[in-house]
Amino acid sequence: MNNSILEKSVDALLTRRSDAPLIRDFTPSKQVELFETLKQLQFNGQLILTNPCGGKWILHIHRGLIVYATGGEHPVRRWRRNLAAHLPQLASDRLWEDRLAATSTEGSRVCWQYQLLTSWLEQQKVTPEQMARFVWSVTIEVLFDITQAVQIAYELKPSSRTFTPVVALEGAHAIAEVERLWQAWQVNRFNCSPNSAPVIKQSEELQQSISAPGYQALSQLLDGQTLRDIAAQMQRDVSSALRSLLPYIQSGLVELINVSDLAAPVVTSPTHYDTQTPLIACVDDSPWICHIMDKVMTAANYRFVGVNDALRAIGVLLAIKPDLIFLDLMMPNINGYELCSRLRQLSCFQHTPIVILTGNDGIIDRVRAKIVGSSDFLGKPIDTDRVLGAIHKHLKHNLEGLGAGEG
Repeated sequence: MNNSILEKSVDALLTRRSDAPLIRDFTPSKQVELFETLKQLQFNGQLILTNPCGGKWILHIHRGLIVYATGGEHPVRRWRRNLAAHLPQLASDRLWEDRLAATSTEGSRVCWQYQLLTSWLEQQKVTPEQMARFVWSVTIEVLFDITQAVQIAYELKPSSRTFTPVVALEGAHAIAEVERLWQAWQVNRFNCSPNSAPVIKQSEELQQSISAPGYQALSQLLDGQTLRDIAAQMQRDVSSALRSLLPYIQSGLVELINVSDLAAPVVTSPTHYDTQTPLIACVDDSPWICHIMDKVMTAANYRFVGVNDALRAIGVLLAIKPDLIFLDLMMPNINGYELCSRLRQLSCFQHTPIVILTGNDGIIDRVRAKIVGSSDFLGKPIDTDRVLGAIHKHLKHNLEGLGAGEG
């Protein structure tokens, strides 16, 4: 693939054309080139990949990095399989399905799976490391299936609603692992999909060829589960699991069939945001703080942008021109006082509310923050009511105008 293909795709998006570029033999090298280009473009949004057989995969991208991947034949099977493998303590608690089904997904920027993971993270039911392993495993499965496709058409759906992800994977790193797995798959000459399910075809012949305990164990294993499901249950890689079943498949005692996906625990609906909705920005070197603020803003139906790099903050803020800015006080390279002072020197931010966030809630800090031009001062940890109260206080006129417009 060359850059002209990607340029064609971007141009098609900007001019609202529907012709999605087609890539034949979507090899790992072509995948790497695509993701490197997205990274160079700092692309935010969805990368949607389809094949001629109707397969569709969605990769959620933040600044060219992979936040989450879903779609394909079995997104729900994939979710449950990885839940059992990486978060067994939650896989056994089926109450999450009821809670998720009762929860609105309207504010979710990604998908219900990611929404649930971040919710568990906030509740400290999972660690960032566990979530990272989960997202990595899911992404590898999706990219492997994409690699198996003969040809791929892709579409870019950019989003102006940026957010701070908990996990962001380098496409090149994930593709390198997929390439290793793909080479092992090809070396074994497996002419099938890991999403196919092995089932017993000749029951009597199989019973005669193996021991009674062996047949019982095999019949329990081959009950409609996919090769990936079986590999996870056996705690082996898919290639190894398939090799152990290959003699039975080659002899015709076991056959591979296609199976449908499991039912999703929630039905999602697209979210429509009014561009007049106030845009809130938060400059904080802690991704976790930006993530919490993102959730607070989403729940309150505000647009949100998080910035973790204070040195890049002015450029980002100039580009998006938020209605209100939350600004961390203690950051490396440049502190909140200096950044606030610089923003006030710019005509476009002279009247923008700037709220200082800090764990040092002392009188000296408050006075100094006022001197450099801050509009307000909030202590940490983040308190939802106080944050929303500050927004309402400083954007009261904007919000009343928005409400009048809706009426």
